[in-house]
Amino acid sequence: MNQATLAAKQELVSEITTKIKDAASVVVVEYRGLTVAEVNELRRNLRSEEVEFKVYKNSMVERAVDACGFEDLKETLKGPNAIAISKDATAPARVLAKFAKKHENLVLKSGIVEGKVVDLATINELATLPNREGMLSMLLSCLQAPVRSFACVVKAVSEAKENGTATPKAEEPATEVKEEAQEAAPETAEEAKA
Repeated sequence: MNQATLAAKQELVSEITTKIKDAASVVVVEYRGLTVAEVNELRRNLRSEEVEFKVYKNSMVERAVDACGFEDLKETLKGPNAIAISKDATAPARVLAKFAKKHENLVLKSGIVEGKVVDLATINELATLPNREGMLSMLLSCLQAPVRSFACVVKAVSEAKENGTATPKAEEPATEVKEEAQEAAPETAEEAKA
């Protein structure tokens, strides 16, 4: 092998290694049987979620995976594979799983998520999660709910005072219980004996 070819291959392996190390998520898929139009559609869908979709020689990916310390991923690098790489942990799994439901020829294999090699089951679980913005909005709504409830109560109390209506006091149920207990209790000791 001449030096130029060897240098080009080493550069490619270091490029793949860097991409894998910098990514939050890498998903390996087999694309055998997809038409060019389907692959282009898949690339468009992935690009819209800022996911890079590349086809590399398996031997180059194997060397890069060895350099990163993810040797377990080598088992799935058989046949025509492509890898989807993203800084978002859920985006590749979500887009690829959605596409695979419509196109049986796309087969999800395994991947790397936040520094761990994961199997197909984990990738399918990740596919059900919303994207980063969706998760942040869910977190914010959870954090905002108590404040919102408190604001609604304060608003209701202020409106009640403006309208001149009495607000229920927390002590009222306790006084009703005391009155009922007094009515049920015998008035005098003589009645108790009788």
